[in-house]
Amino acid sequence: MRLTRQKLAAAGAVAVLALSGCGSDGDGDSEEVPKTATGSLEHLAAEVKCKPNIQTDADTVRQAICKDGDRKFILATFSTDRGQREWINSSKPYGGHFLVGIGAKWVAVGDSKVVTALRGQLGGTMEEGASHHSGSSGGGGTEKHSGHAG
Repeated sequence: MRLTRQKLAAAGAVAVLALSGCGSDGDGDSEEVPKTATGSLEHLAAEVKCKPNIQTDADTVRQAICKDGDRKFILATFSTDRGQREWINSSKPYGGHFLVGIGAKWVAVGDSKVVTALRGQLGGTMEEGASHHSGSSGGGGTEKHSGHAG
């Protein structure tokens, strides 16, 4: 089955909306991060002890929902770095927290606590999607990839 990138991005965005919360704790970034994991979607899921519920199984992207008790997140693998980055960029406007396996062509998306815990198991780089706090005057909409100070 062949899917267009727009359909895959839309499916990813819907999944991000369904899984992401508005809250962010911002703690836990000081822990040592392991080397970025590599492997298939099933291998990565096994590393974090989750049985993946495959949602998309295409040549360019494989995407699953992982649920283990209170922990729920999206895990996706990509055939190219460019496909990975396009998926992330098209999903970020919907919010959420992203753990990115740069060079390893995978991404995990969920709430802050889940993604921080996954980083301790899979390595990777943290990125954050748009904030959707209602009624907040906020601090602007620019992204910063430097992490939290402190």
